[in-house]
Amino acid sequence: MFKKMLPAALVLAITASLVPVPVAAEVTPNPVISRNCPAFTGDDPTLVTGANDEFYYSSWNASAPDYLAYDLSGVPKENRRVIDAVWYNYSAYDIIGQFINRNMEPSDYTIEINSAPGGKYPVDGWEVVETVSGNTLSSRQHIINFEGYNWVRMCVTGTDETEGGSIQLNLDIHDVSDGVTDSWIFFGDSITAGGMTNWLGTGFATYINQIDSNYLPIQECGGIGGITSTEGRDNIDRWLSTCPAAYVSIAYGTNDAWGNWPGSQNYYENMIYMIEAVLAAGKIPVLPKIPYSTNPDVGPYVPEYNAMIDRIYEEYLQVIPGPDFYSYFEEHPEQLADGVHPDTDGYDVMRQMWAETMYERVYTAETGETKPTEGTETIQGDLNNDGEFSVADVILLQKWLLAVPDTHLDNWEAADFTEDGKLNVFDLCLMKKALISSTTIE
Repeated sequence: MFKKMLPAALVLAITASLVPVPVAAEVTPNPVISRNCPAFTGDDPTLVTGANDEFYYSSWNASAPDYLAYDLSGVPKENRRVIDAVWYNYSAYDIIGQFINRNMEPSDYTIEINSAPGGKYPVDGWEVVETVSGNTLSSRQHIINFEGYNWVRMCVTGTDETEGGSIQLNLDIHDVSDGVTDSWIFFGDSITAGGMTNWLGTGFATYINQIDSNYLPIQECGGIGGITSTEGRDNIDRWLSTCPAAYVSIAYGTNDAWGNWPGSQNYYENMIYMIEAVLAAGKIPVLPKIPYSTNPDVGPYVPEYNAMIDRIYEEYLQVIPGPDFYSYFEEHPEQLADGVHPDTDGYDVMRQMWAETMYERVYTAETGETKPTEGTETIQGDLNNDGEFSVADVILLQKWLLAVPDTHLDNWEAADFTEDGKLNVFDLCLMKKALISSTTIE
């Protein structure tokens, strides 16, 4: 049945990759359930509505110690079995690099829940589910088993790593009862910090919601001004250890290319380290192109660095290609405020491009394929319809599951190894095993 003999090295490579890879298709919505729910605080109740309205430029402002509590009893129980409590502050994502910026950022706090009936704020009965001290990040997500509970509360005792202090944040509660599948974090430099914040203009999550009202993603901005891929590599493991996001964007390169030191090979190695860290954490890496620049210290070198991104696309099919910011700003240099950083309009376009590109490559990645015509003989595993089952078919399915652009299946039924009418990572694993067990090694 199999016409090709595989080299032992190739078979070993396939065997090593039998661990399920992240799949871009089948995103289950993680809707926000706290929008405009009854909210309570102890300092100034008139400011509490800014914490959970639809605007991220408004916020809860208080003085530590203080609490912010939500009554979720009005949300159907089936939509709050497991919740993700995510808070956002406006500081840089972490206190590293040369431009450290902290502004009323919670550093010491607890997340608590209560089973008391809704309506009246309960003074007693609070159970601490997470305690955080010495936090240095400007946003955090907390997954909570909420079965049987009605209230969630965040109690802040310290900000900017000092006891007391002013507090400023937004707090959203999302339903993740069916898993954390629509949660994103965008790591990068100042361009990411300016472009992917969700409090300036229309954010990525809102643009996704405008495209398809079924979705309103959880979205953290991991941008930090002035840093390179080296700082990203040095901190990625720590960042991932506290972040349950399913999708992780890695968008460094402008500062690496600035003066072209220490070079694109070093950049490539740093990016590979971060991509493999994301994959090891069971998450899906997303990699956009470095933006075009008119700055003479940056612009001439960016194509060399983007060539490394193209190389990564070829070597790591698990990576979802992000927007091509190089091509866009090359065509629209007038939207670069200083030759490097986009202006207000440029940043807004970046967020729109992120939403449109990810909606195509992630949210709708599993649509648009056609079944073979009736009466055609189907060879199991022969996805490209060339009359045989080979490594090319395995690679084709992996690329299709990861939403690689311009990837099509000529014979999708041949890949349904689980015979459940769906294509997912389980079919990919069975397909690889079938190929290995049925291939003669010389």
